[in-house]
Order: sequence, then structure tokens, then C-alpha cells
Amino acid sequence: MSTIAVLGAGKIGEALLSGLLHGGRAPTDLLFTERHPERSVELTKRYGVRAVDVPTAAKQADVLVVAVKPQDIEPLLDELAPAITNDTLVVSLCAGLPTALYDRRLPDGVPVVRVMPNTPMVVGEAMSAISAGRHATPAHLSTVEELLSVVGQVVRVPESQQDAVTALSGSGPAYFFYLVEAMIDAGILLGLPRAVAEKLIIQSAVGAAAMLAETGEHPVTLREAVTSPAGTTIMAIRELERHGVRAALLAAIEAARDRSEELGKAHEE
Repeated sequence: MSTIAVLGAGKIGEALLSGLLHGGRAPTDLLFTERHPERSVELTKRYGVRAVDVPTAAKQADVLVVAVKPQDIEPLLDELAPAITNDTLVVSLCAGLPTALYDRRLPDGVPVVRVMPNTPMVVGEAMSAISAGRHATPAHLSTVEELLSVVGQVVRVPESQQDAVTALSGSGPAYFFYLVEAMIDAGILLGLPRAVAEKLIIQSAVGAAAMLAETGEHPVTLREAVTSPAGTTIMAIRELERHGVRAALLAAIEAARDRSEELGKAHEE
């Protein structure tokens, strides 16, 4: 894994570049492609990584990380197909796109690993789920685990579960941001200065996540430990249940799963 090229330097592509650099990867070991010249100049100045075109990336890199938007995948594969060989590992970070799409559009035998990461990659706390395509071997999966472990945690799942992963952890940070935003607004409504409300809620979120990760306790157990009989917390929980917050979350995540499936079907022949 001497040279890695990130194809598409949007938010997730830049997050990966930044994470790899923070994880110790040298700028000379990385390449990226970007269709907007001003964006290329900005990223090269910021990270010291060279911008190239897609055919050059295919020829010079051992691993190609596809990080374009799903709607931009077809023109990218048109550029990639004539230049790539079976010696190059393709890692797809495109939400909803199955490895079968790459199998159809790239030369026979090109190994593909499908990944669903999330944006905490930029601070080294990503959750990425990986799945092997038809030509990918356990060694390829190990390569991708090594690549992504410097920017967070990695799990292996069957590709059939990737749409569920997309809905749960791929989109998951947005749900937490949405909740934190609402809680900060509540603090302001109760008369707290915004800066104080933000500090209270953000640190509470960090602490709660650390408790979940480090204690191994079930979320229900941790919640019950905060919930005293006839106290403030149970009154708040009652209101959340009365307004159907749990049901709304279930419906929201199902809707995200359905959209991920739609994105994949849009590229079926």
C-alpha cells in the first residue's frame, strides 16, 4: 500500500486525506483528484498532497479510494476503466453503490471493497464498515482495515447489510448533531447564554459517549442510573415518549436505509 489516491476530494475525501496525514502517512504517498481547479490548489496548499487526473491516479496508485457523490460515479468509471489494471485495489466510499456496479464497468478481475465511513474520520473517530466484492480477497480486506484504522474503527459486514449501515452510522453523526442543536436551543429557551448551553451539551455528549464505550453497560442501564423516581429526568423522558421521539428515530433510519437502496438501484442495468 505504497501510494493511495483519493478520487474526489469533497468532504469525505478531504476527511480521509486529513486523517491519513494525521495518522502518519507522508504527503508523497498520497494523491487526489478534484474536478474544480481552485479546490485542487486549496487542498494542495493545505496538505501538501499532489492533485492529478484520474488516469494518472490509476497508473501511479496501488489503492484507489472512490469518494465521489453517487450521481458522479458514471463519468468517473468511464475515465477509470481504460487505465486501471487488476493489480489496483478499488475502495468505494460511495453511499448506496454496490460492488456489482464496479464489476460491470471495470475490467474483469479488479478487486473492489465497499466501505461506509462517516465524517468523524476527520478527527480520527470514524466508524467504517467494509464488505468484499466478488474479486476481493481476505488480504484486500486486511489492507482496507489497515488503511482505515488510522482514522477510526472498522468492522466487516456482508454487503447485503451495507444499506442498513449507511442509515445507521453513515448518516448517524447528523442525527447526533441534530439532537445537540435542539438541546442547545432548549438551553437558550431556558435562559442560558448560547456559549454556556453549547459547553454544557457538547461535554455531556462527549461524556455520555465515553461511558457507553468504556463501561460496556447497556444504554438502558446507564439511562436508568440518571433517572430518579419522580425526578427531573423521568419527566423529560415522559415527554420524549409522548412526542414519539423513539418512533421518529426508527422511521428516520428506515427512510435513510430506503434511500440508500434507491441509490444502488439507480445504477442497476
